[in-house]
Amino acid sequence: MSARILVVDDLAPNRHLLEAKLRSEYYDVVSAANGQEALNIAERESIDLVLLDAIMPGINGFDVCKKLKSDPHTWHIPVVMVTALEETSDRIRGLEAGADDFISKPVDDFNMMARVRSLLRLKMITDQLLTHTGQSLEDSRQMIEGIEKSHGKILIVDDHQGRMERMAAQLLPKHEVSLQMDPRQAIVESRAGIDLLIVSLVSDKFDGLRLCARLRSDEKTRDLPILAIGEASEEARMVRAYDVGINDTLMRPVETQELLARVATQLKRKFYADSLRDNFNENLEMVVSDPLTGLGNRRYFDRSIMPLLEQAKSGETFSLVMFDVDHFKRVNDILGHDTGDVILKEIAARLVTNFRSIDIVSRYGGEEFVVAMPDTNADAAKIAADRIRALISGTPVYLDGQALSVSVSAGISQSLPGESARDMFKRADEALYKAKLAGRNRVELAPIKQAA
Repeated sequence: MSARILVVDDLAPNRHLLEAKLRSEYYDVVSAANGQEALNIAERESIDLVLLDAIMPGINGFDVCKKLKSDPHTWHIPVVMVTALEETSDRIRGLEAGADDFISKPVDDFNMMARVRSLLRLKMITDQLLTHTGQSLEDSRQMIEGIEKSHGKILIVDDHQGRMERMAAQLLPKHEVSLQMDPRQAIVESRAGIDLLIVSLVSDKFDGLRLCARLRSDEKTRDLPILAIGEASEEARMVRAYDVGINDTLMRPVETQELLARVATQLKRKFYADSLRDNFNENLEMVVSDPLTGLGNRRYFDRSIMPLLEQAKSGETFSLVMFDVDHFKRVNDILGHDTGDVILKEIAARLVTNFRSIDIVSRYGGEEFVVAMPDTNADAAKIAADRIRALISGTPVYLDGQALSVSVSAGISQSLPGESARDMFKRADEALYKAKLAGRNRVELAPIKQAA
């Protein structure tokens, strides 16, 4: 995993040591000798992670972290504090400033790399979501501020009831907390929708690492934040937990303020990623959906018939039905576009409710609707299209108590082996034009001829 890491330390030997360790893992490294230099670099360059010394002259690491996390251009960059400070109050101070993790001096290579890889994985996912949604960092910062006070659903998994209850008391009433001693049931509950899993790695009756690995291999829980609780004396096990895919660790004895700070960080990341995914799905829906009728749009239809065209190469048949609202321009000109919109929505509803569930119904543009009918020849498609044509013309559209008569014309083409979508559409359009010339409110078939 390639990434650009900013190392910040006022002591040159410390910087050079970290640079050498990171470069040996093929990371691109830049360095800063003080807090202000670090802020300048982060502002003008693309940085994926910051390793930040806590105690420096001038602007200390805590204040640098706070500035990074309050800047809309840099708040998303993971920050790992590198410090010789061992007091819980110092860790809480860093977490409240926005730090994502801590590494103690002297730095242990395996521990550092495990934490770096974990945070870079999370940033890579966030970056991908930002790219897909087109969300700006400034907009995302506003989103973060809106979810910072959100409550989370937390599942604690341990084999000791008392330990779980004490931790739950620390998290309540801010969060909704459930307890589980059975790892198999914990998997079931995790799949049902929780926001954070807190799992003990020192349980005697189950292997917490195995549970974490199982959750990471499951598509439904792959992105679930996991906070692992362990013993400081079992550092190798904690490093292994990062390799398995946990998000953060907390050592016993668990201090309330540190627990709350770490939980808040994980929930904030989770809710932010969820918001990005929701935006992505909404944007995707907008890309492929017609906002007026709710049907798939032209892009959706063109993409949806590709499998049918592939199947047609081997002789399987499908038909294309092209509907056009008769005299629609006259409706808009005389009755107005609002009335035209009502008519389009009503026709869309009649089409989608009267074709089969396997048929692909879309608004192709303007007053034109297109339907792809799998496993259907032209004659069968004509029967279906003519039935729906008669339904539309025989049932008025009511607007403010006024009955409006509406009709449609349709042209149908049957797929030919090796025929392109463009040629199939052209034949259906020619049949539609023929229906219009013949007096409208009718269905015509395109001649079946071999594709060139």
